[in-house]
Amino acid sequence: MDIDGHERVIEVTGLTRVYGGGSGGFEAVRGISFSVARGEIFALLGTNGAGKTSTVELLEGLAAPTGGEIRVLGHDPYRERAAVRPRTGVMLQEGGFPAELTVAETARMWAGCTSGARPAAEALARVGLGDRLGVRVKQLSGGERRRLDLALALLGDPEVLFLDEPTTGLDAEGRRDTWELVRALRDAGTTVLLTTHYLEEAEGLADRLAILHTGRIAAAGTPAEVTAGRPGRMSFHLPEGYHLGDLPPLAALGVCGHEHEGRTVRLHTTDPQRTAAGVLAWADRTGLRLPALDVRSASLEEAFLGIAGHDSGLGQGVAA
Repeated sequence: MDIDGHERVIEVTGLTRVYGGGSGGFEAVRGISFSVARGEIFALLGTNGAGKTSTVELLEGLAAPTGGEIRVLGHDPYRERAAVRPRTGVMLQEGGFPAELTVAETARMWAGCTSGARPAAEALARVGLGDRLGVRVKQLSGGERRRLDLALALLGDPEVLFLDEPTTGLDAEGRRDTWELVRALRDAGTTVLLTTHYLEEAEGLADRLAILHTGRIAAAGTPAEVTAGRPGRMSFHLPEGYHLGDLPPLAALGVCGHEHEGRTVRLHTTDPQRTAAGVLAWADRTGLRLPALDVRSASLEEAFLGIAGHDSGLGQGVAA
């Protein structure tokens, strides 16, 4: 099956995972379905306890699902692990490498366990560790250890790459460099599934994403599709002597909610352009300047927080 003409490399259908037996078992994943196309970056997001880690472990073939079906590159990643594992790369949250080995020794050791591994020095240079080959793992910074984790995940030129919190511990420059590398991998045809707590990272990197909440998919699609149903906002300071009631009728400007604290006004709007145009036209007619003016569409962070903190009765969604 295809997604807009692209081969589906990961297919998840009705996936469930239950911990513990009997009626007292905990259902961590509750019948989710989604697909990832070849050469796509797909982000799996979720609140703590949402089922994100459980889902990724099943995709990586580390455990068998309680119910439902998974196909990675056309195979069951648990029962047909020998057919899947050589074609995938996995970057865990913590690699757990021997502290006394050097960077080069660690990469050579890992390459010896990897089918068709590229030269270790090449993989290390690709993530910016080319000048750290003789440094022991225990002497690396947290960000450098994350780079080492990524280098080892890339040793086998994987068709599918699982990245679990890939930029944790990296500084701003390291995070941007990692983003560029992930985009380059995607452009070369690698399929990337990542988890991240950095919503800016998911919004900037992912072609599509799914947000898990209490074991179900609460929202799925492109970042723009996921945020489309959320209100934008406009904020500004009212000059002295003016009050919220002096503005034009808010409903006519597309405002669906507001907050007023001191001189600061925050308007929640279904149409940021119409709201901004109406408020600015009023300010122009009145001869006012509006300090601290800020207008923006809904962000992925707002959509995520809305799902995590305010939505209830969320049903299962399906990402095509």
